[in-house]
Amino acid sequence: MTTASDDTGRLFATIHNWRAAGHDVAIATVIETWGSAPRQKGAHLAIRDDGLFEGSVSGGCIEGDVITTAIETLASRKTVRRDYGVADEKAWDVGLACGGKISVLVQPVAEHGFAPALIDRIITASQDGETVWTVTDLARGETHEKTPDRAENPDAFLLAYAPPFRLMIVGAVHISQALVPLAKLMGFAPLIVDPRTSFAAAQRFNDIDVDTRWPDEALEDWKPNAASAVVTLTHDPKLDDPALQIALQSPAFYIAALGSRRTHSARRERLQAAGFDEMDINRIHGPAGLEIGAASPPEIALSIMAELIAARRTK
Repeated sequence: MTTASDDTGRLFATIHNWRAAGHDVAIATVIETWGSAPRQKGAHLAIRDDGLFEGSVSGGCIEGDVITTAIETLASRKTVRRDYGVADEKAWDVGLACGGKISVLVQPVAEHGFAPALIDRIITASQDGETVWTVTDLARGETHEKTPDRAENPDAFLLAYAPPFRLMIVGAVHISQALVPLAKLMGFAPLIVDPRTSFAAAQRFNDIDVDTRWPDEALEDWKPNAASAVVTLTHDPKLDDPALQIALQSPAFYIAALGSRRTHSARRERLQAAGFDEMDINRIHGPAGLEIGAASPPEIALSIMAELIAARRTK
């Protein structure tokens, strides 16, 4: 079964907002790829009735043609499939000349296409940490939630919408202010904990509440899993160390701590004294971030996000 791309949450929220503002919307989905296609199956492009769009199905190669098709789809209220490839003369015209092939399904966001209620269901499930499986009848052009009692055509297109990866940040510091929007852009759900009320002031972070519990208490409740990353940024052992201890007992795929090499050496000694062995402690990326010469808070945030992505993609 195919899993939807990482940016689906933001794209579906955009679709919801467009429809709430009174616009008709179409959604294009990559349903098949061959060779060096630039986007994977499950990638989406949302197109508004005035041509505004969000997402991508090819990284730019065929978007123009897909957008034109989507506008026609909204007018006809019919689902359309488009196949592009190097053997297709039109593919050269729209730019897919890299050797790959791609099939895109363009549906109206409507009951006879991709149901609006399903868009909302996926948004809510993502927020609740739940995976939603969908099935698209390619002959009828309709998408529904896949349920155990629904008999499906074996040729239907199945797609799973998994909840986003989480980034748990310890410390509502300057770097966090740059790291949060980067995390959202990369499809992560950021969480911040900091018991210091002056740091956790709500106006310092847009659209995210800072958890003011102690980090170990918050992480016990958050329960880091294999889709979680944990980064400590406070430089304060009273805050960072308890969080790292919880993270090291979890299957989190990325654990990192800010600080100099000397600071990290002292941190390793404290964790060893707390009972963690060399293999455990080696899971911590310290100092956090790729060595790119980062100096400013935004640059440090970028180096951390780059290292995090590398850890995720090489698992």
